[in-house]
Amino acid sequence: MTQTTLDETVAEVTAVAAAHAEQVDTDGTYPIAAVEALRRSGLLGLVISEDAGGMGAGPTEFIQVVGSIAAACGSTAMIYLMHVAAAVTVASAPPTAMPDLLSRMASGEVLGTLAFSEKGSRSHFWAPVSESVTDGDDLRFSAYKSWVTSAGHADVYVMSSKSAVDPETVDLYAIPSATPGLEIAGPWRGLGLRGNASSPMSVSVKIPSGYRIGEAGSGFGTMMATVLPWFNLGNSAVSLGLSRTAVDAATTHVTGTRLEHLDQALSALPTIRAQVAKMSIALAAQGAYLALAAARVASPADDTGLFVLGVKASTNDAALTITESAMRVCGGAAFSKHLPIERAFRDARAGSVMAPTADVLYDFYGKALTGLPLF
Repeated sequence: MTQTTLDETVAEVTAVAAAHAEQVDTDGTYPIAAVEALRRSGLLGLVISEDAGGMGAGPTEFIQVVGSIAAACGSTAMIYLMHVAAAVTVASAPPTAMPDLLSRMASGEVLGTLAFSEKGSRSHFWAPVSESVTDGDDLRFSAYKSWVTSAGHADVYVMSSKSAVDPETVDLYAIPSATPGLEIAGPWRGLGLRGNASSPMSVSVKIPSGYRIGEAGSGFGTMMATVLPWFNLGNSAVSLGLSRTAVDAATTHVTGTRLEHLDQALSALPTIRAQVAKMSIALAAQGAYLALAAARVASPADDTGLFVLGVKASTNDAALTITESAMRVCGGAAFSKHLPIERAFRDARAGSVMAPTADVLYDFYGKALTGLPLF
């Protein structure tokens, strides 16, 4: 697919997402129309290899697509990000019991998501407390998963647990949604990203051992080497897409709204111009950092790990500042929801508390810089 064709495809999806974004946020409903547009578009296979039916794109194209979708609808962007994160995990070692799973995820037939975070280990997603035990040729898997994006809507869940072979290690499984024992454990009510159905799930299932992704005990390595880079890039792109919405809306508002008694636009005020300038510069700087991080993931170097750790924390925090500044600049027009800034402001709050949280990533970055082990 050429860049022009990709841009056109993304534009078609974002048009659908944008048309429903306000209603999705207001009602807290899953963006069905936008997800169906994603299924038809081929974008669910964006980074899946052409051999498996995907587009074979890389990290740079990925962050561009995610950012564009996030600028239209944060909830849709997170749903898309979690599908891609699940897909690259499956691609790392397709489960033997479902050899066609990856091609079905690429075609849009199967929507995937991750289910790593747990109530027992909170944001330490790499340390599941859930268990899987052998039962003949099968496994019994039990867990209480929290923050499962697309809960009740995904077709396959990539889940983690202590390994059935060695409980000191981690296993990953691709579990179809039709498996008996997958239950939504509560409603999703969030400050932001209100349409992405990030409900908790209670899991008590019996599954074939062939649902496992990779060798027994390999899950932690897959989380760190595959999931973390793609997730952190995508989450950063969501933060910057939301920031772009806020900056664009604020700039348009202060340029077009007038102080009639002074016969001048809001942008005539130096304080307003300074705030808009700071927002725009921060967005540009973070965009450049994200582009560098994507390039490092595409072509690894000695400092790739630092980029992976730093980019999500930095963009998450920047989004907090940028969207707050946009709210302040636009005043009552933003507060009263006449502008999309208030939605972007709330949606942007999710990134920094989403595992791995910004604070954890700063700690890891500091450990890496000072030669300390991360775990």
